[in-house]
Amino acid sequence: MPGPQCDCEIEGLKMRIGVVSDTHGYFDPKLHKLLAGVKAIVHAGDVDSQNILDELEQIAPVHAVRGNVDGAELGLPLTRTLRFEGVQIQMQHKLPALQSEVGAWLKGTAKTHARRRDDFLKNYDRGTRIVIFGHSHEPCLIPLGHILFFNPGSAGKKRFSLPRCCGLLEISSKGIEAWIMSLEGDEQNLPGKVWLPHKT
Repeated sequence: MPGPQCDCEIEGLKMRIGVVSDTHGYFDPKLHKLLAGVKAIVHAGDVDSQNILDELEQIAPVHAVRGNVDGAELGLPLTRTLRFEGVQIQMQHKLPALQSEVGAWLKGTAKTHARRRDDFLKNYDRGTRIVIFGHSHEPCLIPLGHILFFNPGSAGKKRFSLPRCCGLLEISSKGIEAWIMSLEGDEQNLPGKVWLPHKT
């Protein structure tokens, strides 16, 4: 079932959107600097505190979805559809497939993968260009089919050996650029930038 929709068009050549997930009740002060100047922030769930949303709102308007640790008191939908500069974004906390499997589909050519991949992509309509999600705490930028699957990783406190990070989307008249930024000062183990031209 589609979540709430927002059509957020602005004038200008480029629009930057901050991408955050899995804060788990912790607001990293570095987000103020890393997300400075964005026109909106999307949070892919496991917010865990209204204070997080309030802090992010000091930077830019926030659009968030409910994660598995988020209570009903936050009033967040399970999914949300947004449009920025004509680019449709679908938000959800968990994908209907393992993130590792989605990554394997990008690399693999085995025919046994094709049907599962195609069935997975049917969860998203043809207008969707970006799916923003979280849950795994593992940052990824996976272009698959006509969609970029974007997990910004966890912006919360350190868990396991996974990096702490957030992301940015930049939408221009030419296309979409996405990248992930470290909250720990170490960019080495993060995915590289991804560029998507607008569909013709």
